Amino acid sequence: MKAITLLGSTGSIGTQTLDILESHPEDFRLVGIAAGNNVELLAQQVRQFRPEIVAICNESKLESLREALADLDPQPQILAGDEGVVEVARYGDAEAVVTGIVGCAGLLPTLAAIAAGKDIALANKETLIAGGPAVLPLVEKHGVKLLPADSEHSAIFQCLQGVPDRGLRRIILTASGGAFRDWPTEKLPQVTVADALKHPNWSMGRKITVDSATLMNKGLEVIEAHYLFGMDYDDIDIVIHPQSIIHSLIELQDTSVLAQLGWPDMRLPLLYAISWPDRIYTDWEPLDLVKAGDLTFREPDHAKYPCMDIAYAAGRAGGTMTAVLNAANEQAVALFLDKKISYLDIPKVIEQVCDRHRIDLNAQPSLEDILAVDDWARLQTLAVSETLTRPVAVSMG
Repeated sequence: MKAITLLGSTGSIGTQTLDILESHPEDFRLVGIAAGNNVELLAQQVRQFRPEIVAICNESKLESLREALADLDPQPQILAGDEGVVEVARYGDAEAVVTGIVGCAGLLPTLAAIAAGKDIALANKETLIAGGPAVLPLVEKHGVKLLPADSEHSAIFQCLQGVPDRGLRRIILTASGGAFRDWPTEKLPQVTVADALKHPNWSMGRKITVDSATLMNKGLEVIEAHYLFGMDYDDIDIVIHPQSIIHSLIELQDTSVLAQLGWPDMRLPLLYAISWPDRIYTDWEPLDLVKAGDLTFREPDHAKYPCMDIAYAAGRAGGTMTAVLNAANEQAVALFLDKKISYLDIPKVIEQVCDRHRIDLNAQPSLEDILAVDDWARLQTLAVSETLTRPVAVSMG
């Protein structure tokens, strides 16, 4: 029985991870659990899975959580705040930590888990996108494994099993194309928040669904693939695959191409990440190629998806630039969801913030450097957004 800790338990990744644990009680045991704000759901999860330690990031919710769990016997250790989440991440005998916290907030707990010698089921892109230069040396130092838990990188990881060293030639990331894959580019100025949240294939959180619409999610995955698999950016491609049946592909040195296929279901990569190197039987619906029908592919439209090129440029710049890209994107998407900027303002804001950082780019940043530029980029994003949205004065003279 494998001991698991789960960070971000009330989000999409967290609830699907718990579905797996519920279905396989003989294979997994939950040691620790942490969430952001949802006291009611977190309390239900604690009651069901009985972890030894629990944390809620929002410190103002600590007493509510304690009250909700007051009758439990034995009582779990109950913590709050960023420090509480970090303590959960490094606690006890958990062998693997699922990092389902969205955004850069997941970086410090992930680093704490690595330092405690725990393998990471990596569902938090920002760990590598923002923190790659600081994270990878720690992974090597502590001898832990980074096991990708999102569908695309899991597909690559699965295809690489048995491939010899230096056998990999190219990575091909598949993208659904998001909410606007079938929209003409000239219609994008009319996009509303509701439009951007209508993903055709996947059920995900609001932020990642907007990232899918802009294709920034795929740009971020390119950077993550660079860090995970050591590939140059020139050897990582993106292709639009509307059906989301092929989750990604690898090309080997002899031009042979391997792909991983399956229905769009995040549970499969999550299960593989926490059970690797084993394969656990499930009763999920097997892939039926006849039912899946045609599998089609097309090149992404660079005019429709400018965020993709911005991400490649940030990745090639390296150092602190990817942390700036990530923070600017998070802040810009939040502004869009709050209806403070338009959909087409998202790439404009991100690009301007990245341009402002070029003069101060740090090629070999420490963790402190990364956290500092993350804060800087968020403030810069707010400043840039105000210049885009400020009404223009009209002269009456």
